Amino acid sequence: MGTAPVKRAFKYRFHPTDAQAAELSRTFGCVRKVYNLALAARTDAWRASRNRVSYAQTSEMLTAWKKTEELAYLTEVSSVPLQQALRHLQAAFVGFWGRRAKYPRFKAKRKARASAEYTRSGFRYAEGRLTLAKMAEPLGMVWSRPLPEGVAPSTVTVSRDRAGRWFVSLLCEDTPATAPVTTDAVGIDAGLTSLVTLSTGEKVANPGHERRDRSRLARAQRALSRTKKGSRNRAKARARVARIHARTADRRHDHLHQLTTRLVRENQTLVIEDLTVKNMLRNHKLARSISDAGWRELRRMLEYKAAWYGRRLITVDRWFPSTKLCSACGAVADALPLDVREWTCENCGTTHDRDANAAVNLLAAGLAVAACGAGVRPRREYASRPGRSAVKQEPPPARTGTPSLRGRG
Repeated sequence: MGTAPVKRAFKYRFHPTDAQAAELSRTFGCVRKVYNLALAARTDAWRASRNRVSYAQTSEMLTAWKKTEELAYLTEVSSVPLQQALRHLQAAFVGFWGRRAKYPRFKAKRKARASAEYTRSGFRYAEGRLTLAKMAEPLGMVWSRPLPEGVAPSTVTVSRDRAGRWFVSLLCEDTPATAPVTTDAVGIDAGLTSLVTLSTGEKVANPGHERRDRSRLARAQRALSRTKKGSRNRAKARARVARIHARTADRRHDHLHQLTTRLVRENQTLVIEDLTVKNMLRNHKLARSISDAGWRELRRMLEYKAAWYGRRLITVDRWFPSTKLCSACGAVADALPLDVREWTCENCGTTHDRDANAAVNLLAAGLAVAACGAGVRPRREYASRPGRSAVKQEPPPARTGTPSLRGRG
């Protein structure tokens, strides 16, 4: 049975001409300006009279802004990315009202991601040539992989990262290739020494990408701190720091892609633990290693790839004692500090590898969900124990206040 069509983004590098780079830089600035103006208008309206400004109203505001002498430069770029910025702001407010996100923040010039989104009316795509609105020639694309045959992009997002690299992301509707039929199931325990431990006993080592470039990054950051603010040397030093960060992120992303694709292709059912990474990062002794491991991105990739290839991803409740539970007899150990990598069950005498035992227990719990259709709940006495670890607490609710209006530009 084939998989259903899904929305997929295909990301490529491209090398703009000087004229294209200037045009895109102006567009990025205008997108940021329109977003901040609209956010300020919506915030002021709510503070003044508790009125919610809609997307349609901000679109009318945009038309009025273009007619002013101060903001007349907004007419020099394509109107499509500006309208998309208003739509993104509307989506941010919808998430805030639904208590799924914090209040939208203003975009800072140096910290915000430089990007612009074009819908079908803002670009032309034919025979592998992509031309954006307000441009006379197509972008110099680096086609690292071809688009699926017969597929045309519905949305194009152009971006520039802090390292100065240019990217274009093409959103297409595609049908992923059917994955080989299998009945295998696997439990996946995420860790730091081993990135993941599988219920089969396999351990995937943690590459430690950030650790490999740590000394190089420290030197670059020290050099940056010695430069004069606003100077060309500072801009160059900042770019060197950004390139190191980008190199680390690219390595981590590539490794996670290869790992998750293999796991999804080889197994019909995958079981993971519902880790609260945000809360775990409050442990300052482990925060750097947890961030480098990329647990959140690992789960995100498993989720969408499982949906693509018709696999089942089961998430076990975070209170399930997968590590302390003996996979042989079902007894639960009283205490198991992080430095204890092997432990012996006092009930049956079985010696367990900490991570492998957790992966086996996760698999068993996941198969119970698959068979019974019920969520895996923790043992009552375990969930109600006083003094439980802070990293197991629920994340705090989204804040409902509005931010300061300083820095609207």
